[in-house]
Amino acid sequence: MRSIKESFELYLKLSKKIHVEMLGTVVAIEDASKLADVVITHLNVKLEDKQKIIEIFDISERLEAIYSLMLSEIEILQVEEKIKRRVKKQMEKTQKDYYLNEQMRAIQKEMGDKDDFRNEINELEKRLKQKKMSEEAVKKVKQEIKKLQMMTPMSAEATVVRNYIDWVLDMPWSEKTENKYTLKESETILDEDHFGLKKVKERIIEYLAVQSLVKKNKGSILCLVGPPGVGKTSIAKSVARATNRKFIRISLGGVHDEAEIRGHRRTYIGAMPGKIIQLLKKAGSNNPVFCLDEVDKLSSDFRGDPSAALLEVLDPEQNVAFNDNYLDLDYDLSEIMFITTANVLQTIPAPLQDRMEVIRIAGYTEPEKMQIAMQYLIAKQIEANGLVKENIEFTKGALLKIIRQYTREAGVRNLDREIASICRKVAKEIVNNGNQKKVVITSKSLSKYLGVPKFHHGETEEKSKIGLTVGLAWTEVGGELLSIEATIMEGTGKMIMTGKLGDVMQESVQAALSYIRARAEQFGLTKNFYKKIDIHVHVPEGAIPKDGPSAGVAMTTSIASVLLQKKVRADLAMTGEITLRGRILPVGGIKEKVLAAHRGNIKTVIIPKENERDLAEVPQNVQKALKIIFAEHIDDVLKIAFVQDEEEIRVTVASDVSISSPSVN
Repeated sequence: MRSIKESFELYLKLSKKIHVEMLGTVVAIEDASKLADVVITHLNVKLEDKQKIIEIFDISERLEAIYSLMLSEIEILQVEEKIKRRVKKQMEKTQKDYYLNEQMRAIQKEMGDKDDFRNEINELEKRLKQKKMSEEAVKKVKQEIKKLQMMTPMSAEATVVRNYIDWVLDMPWSEKTENKYTLKESETILDEDHFGLKKVKERIIEYLAVQSLVKKNKGSILCLVGPPGVGKTSIAKSVARATNRKFIRISLGGVHDEAEIRGHRRTYIGAMPGKIIQLLKKAGSNNPVFCLDEVDKLSSDFRGDPSAALLEVLDPEQNVAFNDNYLDLDYDLSEIMFITTANVLQTIPAPLQDRMEVIRIAGYTEPEKMQIAMQYLIAKQIEANGLVKENIEFTKGALLKIIRQYTREAGVRNLDREIASICRKVAKEIVNNGNQKKVVITSKSLSKYLGVPKFHHGETEEKSKIGLTVGLAWTEVGGELLSIEATIMEGTGKMIMTGKLGDVMQESVQAALSYIRARAEQFGLTKNFYKKIDIHVHVPEGAIPKDGPSAGVAMTTSIASVLLQKKVRADLAMTGEITLRGRILPVGGIKEKVLAAHRGNIKTVIIPKENERDLAEVPQNVQKALKIIFAEHIDDVLKIAFVQDEEEIRVTVASDVSISSPSVN
C-alpha cells in the first residue's frame, strides 16, 4: 500500500490531469481494497484493463497488478516529458524570432510603413523582367531573389543579398547615349573648348568617323602624356561633349589597393564594387567617356597592384567580359571610351603602356598661349571674379609680358593664375572706388598688379663665354634650358663634378673627357695636358637633382671650350649623347626641348641627326623661328659652337699646358 501511494504521487505530478487534492485523499485511505479501487479509477488505461484488475479477488494480487500497471504508465509519462522538453527547446528560438518579426511587421503597418517584405520581392521581380541584361546576370538575380525569399527579412544576410540584387539591377547593362552631332559639329565643339591640340582632335574625329560606319566599334583607349597645365583632363571633358556622352573621371594618384579597381568579394563586411562599376552606375550609361587621371602615379603594396588590375580594364580584347569581384558577373566595358592622362611614361608599367594609344602633348608656344589667354582664360576669369568685359581689358603687350616674365611653363595653369590675380585686384578697385571705369592692363602697368617680374626673358642673350654651354633638358613639366659650366685650375688631374648630378650625367662627363684626351693632338693640346690641372664641371641650381642621357654633347663642348679657351655662342643650345668615338646618339623629348629653346630666346639648336624625324611634331612657326642643325659627330658641333674670333691668342693653362691652335680640327 505504501509503494502504491508513493507511485501515485509521482504519477499525479507527471500526468497533470488529476487534481492535486486527490493525493491527500489517497494517502488517507487505510483500507487496502478501497485504496485499490480509488487508484485504479484515476489511472489513464483502457477500461478492459481496469475491469480485469477489479475482478481479481485476492487483495494482494490486485494491489500488485495495480502497482505494475502504474509503474509502466509512469515510464510512458517520463518519456513523453523528455520529448516535450526537447521539442520545446528547439521550437522556442524559432517561435520567438517569428513572434518578434510578426510584431515588428504589425507595428510598421500600424505606423503606415508600406515597405512590406513581400511587396519588396515583387518589386525586385518586376524590375528584373523590365531590365535588359545578359543571360548570366538574369540567372544570377533569379537565384538571389529565391534565396532572399527563404530568409528572415531583418537578418544581416538578407540585407547583403538585397544590396547585391540592387547593384546588379541598377547597372546600365544596355542604356546608351547616341551621338546627335555630325563630324563637323563635333569638330566645332572641340575647337570651342581648346586651342591647338591638333593630333588629339584628329584622333577623336577619326574615332567618330569609324563609329558612324561600323555599328559596334570598340571603344578606344587613349593616353594623353604631357606636362601639367596643358589641358589633358579638360580635353577629355570636351570629347564627352563633342560625342554627346556622359563624362566620368577617377583620379588614380596614390591608389594602391587592387580592390579599388576590381572591388571586394561579397564575403567581406562592407564589400563594395570597384570604382569602375561604381562610376558606371552613377553615370547610368554603358558608353561614357571615362577619364583615368594620373595613371602614372599608381602605387602598389601588400594589398595588390592596381596597375595590373587595369590591364583587364584597358585591354580591348579582354574588357568585353570584365569581372568585378563583387558582382562576379561578366560586364562589357568595350563601348566605353577610356582616356588616361599622365605626366611621364617611364613610371607606367610596360604591359599597361602596350594597351594604350599614346598621344604626346608637349606644351604650347608663345603665340598659342596668347590665343588661349585671349579666347578662353580672360573670359573665364572675368566671369569667375564677378566682372564684365566693360570693366577690364588686357593689351597684347601685357599678355606677352605675363607669358615671358611672370610664367615659365609648358602649360597655361600659371598664366591662368596670374590673370585671375589681376582680375581680383581690379575687382577690389571697383568695389573700393565705386566707379565702373574701364581698367586697361598694359605692359607698363603690369608690375602694379603682379609685382616684380619673376623671370628674365631672353637671359641667354648674354655675351658668349668660355666654358659656358646651354644644354636642353627634359623634365616632367616640359623642356628646360640647362646651363653647363666648366673651368680649369692648377691641380693633379682630378675631375670635380657638382650640381647634384645623377650617375648617368656623371658618366657623360667622364666620356666627354675621355674623348678629348684621346683626341688631344688633334685639338692642339699637349699629350699629358690633364696631369697638372683639375677640371671642374658644374650645373647650376645644385639643390635640384639632374640625370638623364642627353647632356653628353653640351658637357663635351664646355670642357673643350675651357681647354681650348674658346668662347661658346650664347644664342646656341644643344642636346644629344656621345660615344667615346665622338658619335652623337639620338635622345628623347625633342619637341619639348625645342619649345624650351624657343621660349628661352635661343636662335640656334643642335640636335642629333637621327632625331630629324621628331621635328614633324614641332609647330611650323617654332621651326621657322629657330635655326635647327643636325649633327652626327661631336667635331661638327664644336665647329658651330665656338665663336670664330681672329684676335684670339694662345693661352697657357697651368704651368705647362699650352694650346697650340685656336681652330678645331
